[in-house]
Amino acid sequence: MSLPPTHGGRARSATGAVVDAAGWHRRAARRHSPNCDDRPAGTRVSLIVVHGISLPPGRFRGDAVERLFTNRLDPGAHPYFASIARLRVSSHFYIRRDGSLLQFVSCERRAWHAGVSAWKGREACNDFSIGVELEGTDTRPYTARQYERLARLVRTLRSRYPIADLAGHSEIAPGRKTDPGPAFDWRRLHALVRGGRS
Repeated sequence: MSLPPTHGGRARSATGAVVDAAGWHRRAARRHSPNCDDRPAGTRVSLIVVHGISLPPGRFRGDAVERLFTNRLDPGAHPYFASIARLRVSSHFYIRRDGSLLQFVSCERRAWHAGVSAWKGREACNDFSIGVELEGTDTRPYTARQYERLARLVRTLRSRYPIADLAGHSEIAPGRKTDPGPAFDWRRLHALVRGGRS
């Protein structure tokens, strides 16, 4: 999904901005994931990738996603966890079903969220993207609070970075990933991004 032009890309002073100069959202609950590294020198952030996740699959409101992103997931806590506990992954942001926002990695750094991926002929999307996980599944509708929070986040990030596109994980890794799935309403998000306030 392409976005209309904006005056983003560091045009706004970092003083008092929602996303500070270090790349942290001032209104997000901060967690620190080690699953990140530096972006390649000179890389401009131009893409937001939307993901969907629930752990165990289909179960909401636990802390397993936070534990996965911070390398603290107990492989014995659920049969499914044994297959993923050793993964070293994290998005930048995570939006729960109630709309609460968590941040695990500074936007200035490269979070390990996309894996093998490409967008508009450009490979390695982690290099130039910000990853946002929504608590959900491919088939269960996401909540109104999640759409509202995501739209506000998109607008906020675009005031700080030259972001031109939004894409689902399934679009940058077709055949490998399916999230956020057919349950995600892109038209609804697009309308909220265009019509709302930060």
